[in-house]
Amino acid sequence: MRVYITDLEAYNNGRLVGSWYELPMNKDELTQAIQNELQKGQQVCEHAHTHEEYFISDFEYDYMKIDEYDSLDELNEIAQKIEKLDESEKMAVKMMVENHIVNSIDEAIENLENMICTGENSMEDIAYNYIEESGLLQRMPENLQGYFDYEALGRDMEIEGNYFRDENNILWEYVG
Repeated sequence: MRVYITDLEAYNNGRLVGSWYELPMNKDELTQAIQNELQKGQQVCEHAHTHEEYFISDFEYDYMKIDEYDSLDELNEIAQKIEKLDESEKMAVKMMVENHIVNSIDEAIENLENMICTGENSMEDIAYNYIEESGLLQRMPENLQGYFDYEALGRDMEIEGNYFRDENNILWEYVG
């Protein structure tokens, strides 16, 4: 998570004073980062009163939209939680948040076991695997098994709304 912390008073006086910071960072470093931006803002403004407010004027983060007045302490905590996850867990969190399956990153982390990477990129393959694993087709006479329409079943499964594609076109299933 990267955030651009900007001095509000300097901004209101026509000066963009700020810097990019990488979260997470320890609490003392975060406090110092905010103070540095406020001090820089005070130095470029003509009037002498103390600068006390900042805002986030830009951000880079895949998991959520960040608003200008979001709490840096809370964002730092979120970044710490995400940093502890492995790559598959991070993708699961991203998929749940992007697809509005959950309301927060914390809720996504709590539901990690419900978001499963299928490893497939077609719903037809998912339907085939489902039928094979369930053994449903083996109950039919062998001469009729070839007539089963995996593509149609895959389309119906996708319509149910439990499958989502990541940026690599891999399908994930939410089973919660």
